[in-house]
Amino acid sequence: MAVNESSVKTNSDGVWQGENPLNYAFPLLIIQTTLVLFTSRFLAFLLKPLRQPKVVAEIIGGILLGPSVLGRNKDFLHLVFPAWSTPIMESAASIGLLFFLFLVGLELDLTVIRASGKKAFAIAIAGMSLPFILGATLSLLLRKAVNGQERVGFGQYVMFIGVALSITAFPVLARILAELKLLTTQVGQTAMAAAAFNDLAAWILLALAVALAGNGSDGAHKSPLISIWILISGVAFVAFMLVLVRPLMNWVARQCSSEHDFVLDEVYICLTLSGVMLSGFMTDLIGIHAIFGAFVFGLMIPKGDGFAAKLIKRIEDFVAGLLLPLYFASSGLKTDVTKIRGVVAWGLLALVISAACAGKILGTFAAAMLCMVPVRESLTLGLLMNTKGLVELIVLNIGLEKKVLNDEMFAILVLMALFTTFMTTPAVMAIYKPLRRITSQTQRRLERAPAENAEEEELRILACIHGPGDVPSLINLIESIRSTKKSQLKLYVMHLVELTDRSSSIVMVQQARKNGFPFVNRFRRGKSYDQIPATFEAYGQLGRICIRHSTAISTLSAMHVDICHVAEDRRVAMIILPFHKQWRGVGEEAMENLGHGWREVNQRVLETAPCSVAVLVDRGYGRGSEQVPECPFIEPKRVAILFIGGPDDREALALAGIMAKRQSDQVTLVRFLQNDENKKDKEMDEYVVAEFIRKWEGSIKYEEKAVSNVAEAALAIEQSREYKLVVVGKGHLPSSTQSDDDDYIELAELGQIGDVLASDTATSSSILVIQQQNALVPQDATVAMTI
Repeated sequence: MAVNESSVKTNSDGVWQGENPLNYAFPLLIIQTTLVLFTSRFLAFLLKPLRQPKVVAEIIGGILLGPSVLGRNKDFLHLVFPAWSTPIMESAASIGLLFFLFLVGLELDLTVIRASGKKAFAIAIAGMSLPFILGATLSLLLRKAVNGQERVGFGQYVMFIGVALSITAFPVLARILAELKLLTTQVGQTAMAAAAFNDLAAWILLALAVALAGNGSDGAHKSPLISIWILISGVAFVAFMLVLVRPLMNWVARQCSSEHDFVLDEVYICLTLSGVMLSGFMTDLIGIHAIFGAFVFGLMIPKGDGFAAKLIKRIEDFVAGLLLPLYFASSGLKTDVTKIRGVVAWGLLALVISAACAGKILGTFAAAMLCMVPVRESLTLGLLMNTKGLVELIVLNIGLEKKVLNDEMFAILVLMALFTTFMTTPAVMAIYKPLRRITSQTQRRLERAPAENAEEEELRILACIHGPGDVPSLINLIESIRSTKKSQLKLYVMHLVELTDRSSSIVMVQQARKNGFPFVNRFRRGKSYDQIPATFEAYGQLGRICIRHSTAISTLSAMHVDICHVAEDRRVAMIILPFHKQWRGVGEEAMENLGHGWREVNQRVLETAPCSVAVLVDRGYGRGSEQVPECPFIEPKRVAILFIGGPDDREALALAGIMAKRQSDQVTLVRFLQNDENKKDKEMDEYVVAEFIRKWEGSIKYEEKAVSNVAEAALAIEQSREYKLVVVGKGHLPSSTQSDDDDYIELAELGQIGDVLASDTATSSSILVIQQQNALVPQDATVAMTI
């Protein structure tokens, strides 16, 4: 059925009335969007083992759907992507692009760029200048070698080729750095600052290129006076945004700040979204491009009070997840690789790729070396700054739209952008590996042989938290552990933050950088920008504890690498992990599940940690408060240590000895006696318990209970509500009985006793489950229990 493009209708009447929905605009748009999403997500899944950014999959997906691959079948092209549907799909894609560039403006913090220092500024300038010069030189050859390009104005062509080769994609680079765990390194910081400046400069150059573009190769070149008026109008638009719009958005941000309970009113959302579209309309009216107005409007939004992050969370999933892939598909439909014919054309592609890589890498490398950056780090910076992405495609699409680029040149530059981005991750991985695991011959734990035990030895603990809700319980636990003597305890607090593909993750990274990267930093008085570091700073000063706070921003699948690396590097004796469920009150809905991914983080740390690990199941040990107290009140607590036997329980006993030094908390050691002759290290248990009682007699209470069912006895102690905290070893069953009972363990990472105690929702006692590092060795698995 032929479709009259001048009379395309929105909706069909359905197949039962003999109509094909694919001949109507809206049903066809649904099919196109679904196909694009499926293709890009499937390719992202395939490329995930190669650690490629999502933009690579989206570019490849667009090319596959276009005339280069599937589109070579004319029946498929006319059915799914007919010519009459192109303006409709591009309109939807343009709306997504408009708001995505608004998000990019939100990501760029001008204060960070200004404070990035001379080193990042010099690297950014060199990383843009050399490829721009090479691109301008190369354009002289390309205008003659590529058919039809000689009709384009020299200035327009030089500007577009130069900008295309000199761009660095800030959002894509940020995600590559996060994936490679370079965000918190000096190289990552420098690359982010240089890329942010590069991104801003690229938009200025793009606006200039569009103003000069005219009608490309149409022959109807406009007067130079028109370009000057466009530039003057663009400067006036930016000035208008700075003078009037920025103060208005500052006022809007204050209305949604903590003073007004962080309420993001619908009126302010509508005002902001309307501002994005009006700004886009203004720059389109001027003659630059609608996306430039959206980008500038995003820059006007204040970044420091959380308003920008809240806006991103409201709109990014719909924009980046649904509408933006249509833009990649639209670009792919314009990319015809078959236009690159012959040895000369493919030689030009190799030449363009070589010029882009050489310009970026050598320019950045030279500038970094002059700034006294080591050779390996300088080369890594060059490779990172060579990353292309969406901004590159925008430049190329505008060049194609303005007829500065023809189909062949467009395909060459798209493949160049794809190649340079694809090579970044494997090249950097081969050159720069900052997180090499430090292999240690000694396994650190609290329990030591008597000859090694030193009263004055410093105790180092790494405590991890998910958020402010974990802070009160952690402070109370540390207060029970810390010595009364100064500097006996060194505490490393790590705030675990999940990194996703969301743009808000990058805003979070920038905020974390302002809060004190590099990775672990000492507090600087008067410069606490965050609620959590401020609380630990106050507690450290009051409790005379050396506390260092850090933020680990990583995907959940790799979070354990960060935790174990810091534990190894800082030589800590114990890692304290928060349980994957947060306490909300007594009852069936008492624990809120944070997700299976966080549980897997704990499991991986337990498997790979270089020291002992404790999992804290918090049930209000720190008052159960959602808010972080300014100056927490620490009250004495009753603590029960459950001892069955084995290395994990001996580690719990070692922690009890540390708690007993405080003499402010009442520690009770409860030993369960069983008629069990299978314990391989029963003599060690007897010796350790006897030594503990001899050393702390008078400071602790000691009870012995002869039981036939350890789980029921432990549960009875927990349900008595006498104790605020119950400490128990994780324990291991011998292989002969493990298969019979393992099916009943819901939370294997807590062990059998820990699982029983954590599953009880009728009590308010917090639970600390401890695993000794060398208890993972099979021959050390010695605890047998009857459950």
